[in-house]
Amino acid sequence: MEQDLGQGVVLHVEDEGSGPPIVLLHGVMMSSRFFERQFGGALAGHRLIAPDFRGHGRSSKVLSGHTVANYAQDVGRLLEAVGVERPVLVGWSMGAMVAYEYLKAFGSSAVRGIAVVDQPPSDFAWEGYPFGVLTPQALAEMVEGLQLDQQAVAAEFAALMQHEPRDDVTAWMTEEVLRVPAVVASTIVADQTLQDYRPFLGTIDCPTLVMFGRDPKLTPPEAGAWIASQVPGARFEVFEESSHCPFYEEAERFNATLAQWAEGLPDPA
Repeated sequence: MEQDLGQGVVLHVEDEGSGPPIVLLHGVMMSSRFFERQFGGALAGHRLIAPDFRGHGRSSKVLSGHTVANYAQDVGRLLEAVGVERPVLVGWSMGAMVAYEYLKAFGSSAVRGIAVVDQPPSDFAWEGYPFGVLTPQALAEMVEGLQLDQQAVAAEFAALMQHEPRDDVTAWMTEEVLRVPAVVASTIVADQTLQDYRPFLGTIDCPTLVMFGRDPKLTPPEAGAWIASQVPGARFEVFEESSHCPFYEEAERFNATLAQWAEGLPDPA
């Protein structure tokens, strides 16, 4: 479906099923298509909502408003429009940062819980921080690559996201990344990279599930273990046959793990 948020922002949203809501938040330059293996199966007892962020996927290609915090505001407007209260937020990659910003904006009482999928608390190489990979030079090179050869950046990223890359999967992932205009891609990549949620983790007071792939091509699982150690009561799961997309590469186990955890949460008030 398409949801008009006003001011030219129309989000494409996959919205299926009924039951306690789970909202799937995709990564930077990605889309709701990456969650195609979550619909049905073990999660069939839930209402699944997967939006494309503004400028991404099949949403409108508006050229302003591309910050992690503003994406969280868009999610808030979307959930209000479709009548969803206290969902479980599943944030993959940058989507985890959007979930954090949602908590900052609306409070932990606005969710039943959050799941963090393969996203360190920051991607930037801060001094003394072991999980950041993007130095100022590397970030500048990525922005330049997105502006001058977006196809090459998209294909490289798509391959790195897979534990055992397949040409057909790399092709459709690359196609989804290329739906994002280069100016939007470079803007949101820069904004995401400079976020640092390390100080925020200890303040999270809602149920939290952390899930990482074992393959460290993009993100090390040690970052997930560290997040779980910082968030009170968090549960940590590693997916042995996955890189950045455990929900796709190990969909059956991912869905069962998420469903089992979500079903153990307190019922919405």
